Amino acid sequence: MNYLRKQHDLFYDRTSWKNLSRKALRRDGYQCQISKRYKAVPDEAQCVHHIFPREFFPEYELCLWNLISLSFTNHGKMHDRKTGGLTEEGKKLMYKAAIKNKIDYQAAIDRMNQMIQRK
Repeated sequence: MNYLRKQHDLFYDRTSWKNLSRKALRRDGYQCQISKRYKAVPDEAQCVHHIFPREFFPEYELCLWNLISLSFTNHGKMHDRKTGGLTEEGKKLMYKAAIKNKIDYQAAIDRMNQMIQRK
């Protein structure tokens, strides 16, 4: 197991993460927030997604505003598995969260892209 994977596993085993992710699921009514926009009957939320990916923005990893409840299918649509970054859909969510929380979106995208290029 490589170091990053081990750190990933340790984070998601922490009590603080488990408590916060449960809080996000309760806040979102255990419904996928993407499918809720487009379906009369939303899909069940199966996971909690970091809108600003924790790999690039660890300072936001335990911020409730940075979490959204999603189905596994919609969660998969947020991540670009080829680059390790976000898809356009993931970037749209990030943009909305940046505006709402007064974060410089372009600076955040630049930071993420620089970190991806260093990999």
